[in-house]
Amino acid sequence: MYPTIEWRDDRVVMIDQRRLPLEEIYVECRTADDVAEAIETMVIRGAPAIGVAAAFGLALGFSRLTDAETAAREFDRISQRLHITRPTARNLFWALERMRAVYEGHRHLPLDEQKRALIREALAMDREDVEVNKNIGVHGAALVKDGDTILTHCNAGGLATAGYGTAVGVIRAAFEQGKKIEVLADETRPFLQGARLTAYELEKLGIPYRVITDNMAGWMMRKGEVRLVIVGADRIARNGDTANKIGTYSLAVLAKENGVPFYVAAPLSTFDFSLATGEDIPIEERPEREVKEINGRLIMPPEARVRNPAFDVTPARYITAIITEKGVVRPPFKKNLIPLRSAE
Repeated sequence: MYPTIEWRDDRVVMIDQRRLPLEEIYVECRTADDVAEAIETMVIRGAPAIGVAAAFGLALGFSRLTDAETAAREFDRISQRLHITRPTARNLFWALERMRAVYEGHRHLPLDEQKRALIREALAMDREDVEVNKNIGVHGAALVKDGDTILTHCNAGGLATAGYGTAVGVIRAAFEQGKKIEVLADETRPFLQGARLTAYELEKLGIPYRVITDNMAGWMMRKGEVRLVIVGADRIARNGDTANKIGTYSLAVLAKENGVPFYVAAPLSTFDFSLATGEDIPIEERPEREVKEINGRLIMPPEARVRNPAFDVTPARYITAIITEKGVVRPPFKKNLIPLRSAE
């Protein structure tokens, strides 16, 4: 399929997810600021993909340096620029922390060696993310039965990661095992990641799917037309509370009411064990125009005042299990997530 993001010599190339599914256009980032802007403006999105983009952006910016005397100060400046792009996605900060550890371990070496070390680490993170997602898929596919209809929210596929996907990775693995499944991709207002991106990916993969509007999900659960829900995550607290795209909490409550299993698929890099509960997860507020417009076209009175929180937090009590690359974790999460901390 398409590459979500790639390192190409002296630049970072990513598919412009704002233009999908109608146009497949690639954006070339030649500076760290270009990468930061791409993250902020949703050229690239999805927590794991944002993490890889941040690592590439830091390596790219540092590779442009020529003065060893100012390298440490410039590393901090570039890192801070990337740090402020998206406040909710844990993978962003995890990636920057990992890159800093590599820098600190190599800063006594010549500048060219430092540059090569950072590029190697960013490329390793890119490769590792694909393997992690495939492992999530293997563990999660065991939860999917032949004939299941799966509801997914937002986009947690290859476009949200370095490749393969988390929630869509589980769906993909089940399909590759020969299971006859169907996917319900809800639209996911206001940015329509489900209708635009998940449907695009499923179409490319040949996985049967239907798109539904967000407000159809509860009724379809009530009618028995949904067997399980699988979503991704942007940050998970140590008690299992999970931040994901706005609307996830509503689906979790509806799933609980209707006896439908609700699964979260996420890599360990999405866990934030420093946070006791989801109450501590910062929730990003995005621009009003994302709600007021679709494809640049106004859909409400221009004077309308709107809110646009990009994420919500689903309390752990609504989550049936969390699917990670190390296996499936079930409640009580506060206890059963403890062994994963050392592997984070």
